[in-house]
Amino acid sequence: MAIGKRIKFFRKKKELTQKQLGRMLGFLGKTSDVRMAQYEAEARIPKQELVKTMANLFGISPNALTVPNIDNYTGLLHTFFALEDLYGLKITTMNDEICLHLDKSDLSLLQMFQAWQEQSVKLEQGKITKEQYDQWRYNYPKFDTSNRWAKVPSQTINDIFTTELDNKSNE
Repeated sequence: MAIGKRIKFFRKKKELTQKQLGRMLGFLGKTSDVRMAQYEAEARIPKQELVKTMANLFGISPNALTVPNIDNYTGLLHTFFALEDLYGLKITTMNDEICLHLDKSDLSLLQMFQAWQEQSVKLEQGKITKEQYDQWRYNYPKFDTSNRWAKVPSQTINDIFTTELDNKSNE
């Protein structure tokens, strides 16, 4: 889902108008709702600092706002292709059903999915509310208590690592 649709989704979840959200973000006068409409329509893309501020106002992780574009089936399928390339997601059949499954050699991702599955079961069993489940999902890994997930390096560390690897390969 593109960032504009995510902003709108979380704005409505918080029962805010575009004008209210714009004012909360510091946009003054008539520009408050116009700016939010532009972000939601993706005529403008918010800078990372603004994404962090919005996420904070919504009570979610910035990652919940910046998910890949899955607004149509083609975009969704390409997201699955990327997941296959990057994380070993596999497509198979089981009992004449098409299934997606993880490469078990990637323990970090497997453990993250296990934590997600545990929360899903708790929701189905009525042990947690939909709101608690959403809070867990939209703030992951903040509220994960499974202690099985691996810390993902920050983007800055990742960029430094990538640059160093590129430099080494160019030598």
